[in-house]
Amino acid sequence: MTKSLLDIVSTSETLQERLAKLHDSLLVKIPQIDRIGCAIYDPSTDLLKTFINSTRSGVPISGYEYNLANSKSLSSLALSRSQRVIDDIGQSLQPTNKHSAWVLEQGYKSSFTVPMYDQEAFIGFLFYDSTQTAAFTPEIQRDLVLYSNIINMTLVREFSTIRSINATVHMARDFANLRDFETGAHLERMAKNSRIIAKHISGKHGLNDEFIEHVYLFAPLHDIGKIGIPDAVLLKPGKLDDDEKRIMQTHVGKGVEIVEKILHDFNLEKSKDSTIMRNIVAYHHEQMDGSGYPYGLKGSAIPVEARIITVADILDALVSTRPYKKKWPMDEAINELKRMAASGKLDADCVEAVEKNLDEIGRVVEDHQDEIA
Repeated sequence: MTKSLLDIVSTSETLQERLAKLHDSLLVKIPQIDRIGCAIYDPSTDLLKTFINSTRSGVPISGYEYNLANSKSLSSLALSRSQRVIDDIGQSLQPTNKHSAWVLEQGYKSSFTVPMYDQEAFIGFLFYDSTQTAAFTPEIQRDLVLYSNIINMTLVREFSTIRSINATVHMARDFANLRDFETGAHLERMAKNSRIIAKHISGKHGLNDEFIEHVYLFAPLHDIGKIGIPDAVLLKPGKLDDDEKRIMQTHVGKGVEIVEKILHDFNLEKSKDSTIMRNIVAYHHEQMDGSGYPYGLKGSAIPVEARIITVADILDALVSTRPYKKKWPMDEAINELKRMAASGKLDADCVEAVEKNLDEIGRVVEDHQDEIA
């Protein structure tokens, strides 16, 4: 491994930016590589999801998901830990799904597919594509395996860090005996619905798959500051009075302090991805008209990731049973979100995303119900 490749792996840039730099390095030796795409695997749903790419020829594919079990060839690669070469895509591939149709539309003629692993666990695929037929000779395959190992290592380190951060937060919550309504089911619903919203608005707001995935991964951290709120306030069964509300609102600042400590401990202060985490924790109670807290930000001054989380959080509060309220029917909850958007409090694009993806969001709510004690 050359020093320049080590530098690429260790940089604080986003994974998308790092992949583009690695592609630049690769093109010096193998100029026929027109695209590198990475899809990550979620074993809880059996979904392969587009994640990052570097595309020099063609239009990138994004926001695409596919059940691994529906592809015998890819399932076999994942299981056997072997690579696949297609020398003539036009003769070998049929437009049986969105991805294969896209490959044919882009004019790619040959491909090389490499599965990725975190120890024994399958985590996704790397796809190398070329507009030349038979571009992937045995010698080139050998070189690409080296590059694949670098990308694989970078992804494993990235996701291991995120898992460690989430584990640290969960331990802090358990240690503090946080017993409010921030249940595991609530956090799962929040994360999945935030991802649905982010995907829907991605085109209008220029959000790539890496950004969307980090919103999904960091969404459960939004209220971590509540571990510093006294039980008398946090667990009060009725509505809070003005003094109690002021105490509750300090959870945002406490959350930011916790996140900064975690980022320092993991040496991630300069990571671009860590900005998404900070913004979610710091701004998820801001509202578009400036009436939110603690900073009173307005409109586009509120980061889009925080606007996404705000809508997902309010939706879940409405459709869930809380100590002071019964759960609302979904149609009434949607009407309330639309009312809040019309009054200038919520991002209208995010609310529209909920309405346009109601079937999928309804399934998330139904599949992740809170346990009844």
